[in-house]
Amino acid sequence: MDHSQLFFDHLAPTNPFPVGIEIDFAEGSWIYGPKGKWLDLIAGIAVCSVGHRHPKVVKAIHEQTDRYLHTMVYGEYVQDANTKLAQKLTSLLPNSLNCIYLVNSGTEANEAAIKLARRATGRSQIISFHKSYHGNTLGSLSISGNETKKAAFRPLIPDVDFITLNRFEELNQITNKTAAVILEPVQGDAGVRTAENDYLVALRNKCTEVGALLIFDEIQSGVGRTGTWYYFQQTPVIPDAFTTAKGFGGGLPIGALVASKELHALWAHSPMLGHITTFGGNPVCSASALAVLETIEEEKLMEFIPEKANFIRSQLKHPQILEIRNRGLMFAVDLPSEEHVGRLFDYCLDHGVIIYRFLSSPSSFRMAPPLTISIEELAWGMRIILDGLNTL
Repeated sequence: MDHSQLFFDHLAPTNPFPVGIEIDFAEGSWIYGPKGKWLDLIAGIAVCSVGHRHPKVVKAIHEQTDRYLHTMVYGEYVQDANTKLAQKLTSLLPNSLNCIYLVNSGTEANEAAIKLARRATGRSQIISFHKSYHGNTLGSLSISGNETKKAAFRPLIPDVDFITLNRFEELNQITNKTAAVILEPVQGDAGVRTAENDYLVALRNKCTEVGALLIFDEIQSGVGRTGTWYYFQQTPVIPDAFTTAKGFGGGLPIGALVASKELHALWAHSPMLGHITTFGGNPVCSASALAVLETIEEEKLMEFIPEKANFIRSQLKHPQILEIRNRGLMFAVDLPSEEHVGRLFDYCLDHGVIIYRFLSSPSSFRMAPPLTISIEELAWGMRIILDGLNTL
């Protein structure tokens, strides 16, 4: 059977030129197919945080599937996969972030964040950032900063305004009409652009002053990728809420909106069932997520991130590279043009390495390898990238 043809015939496309490699299985830092194998330096866009099919994650999934799968919509039954995950995640966070709402994805977590901000404040305005990316459902798309991706779907949700990261003078646009400011403290799709600590402090103070919620989107930067559980833990600022997904599930679909118990209590009244999800908190996904957190902790994976990140930087020295930006194992590498990125991507794919593009930073390529990747694997991957740069 020609699975490639079935892929093109029966699965809805997202672009005219998909990567198109056929997958047999994946393990650790590698993806295997009938026509080759690839070192995965993107980990499904920062999803396979502890590598493909980590034994502890697979064991947790198997043990949960032997007990039960879906039993009821989220929030009704007591399921230990959910409660153990919530207990573990909140134990890693500041005391004010002590309650989680489990959903299926990052965009759903951001949708919930928009609703919670409006419910908590009685206001409608959401302020987001130029070049931000928060997802593709209607609300998340509305608060994302890439107009090219939005224009065909207008009108979007109203009362959303945008400011520029690290421009202090624009903070005056946050007023007593603002329900929330939502920010990726490390802007992923913009090419790993980081909020300055002084800016975050000023932003926190402004939100507190006017009574707006400060919400961080840590969907790409979270779950240990930048060297702490969440990037904000490296800053002087604690948000009122944050969203997490991608690497949270270690390969299974799960996300969460994390806030205080007091904020999340608002879902239960005025109206009751103010936010609901059928599959959020799926016990198999929750068991996988708990195993991810335990694996990162037990294997001390975050301790090795600076060494691995520094190694990547030390190897990627080439005249075609204009700039490298990273936070931990979240990398953007600037090349002279979008065409250079495309050609390098093709070369790497042909020679057994997967890198990827950005939507809002087209002249950069991205890397977000599994946190479990070895120095030896990185050395091999960097050699292929350098060989590819030599061909440009």
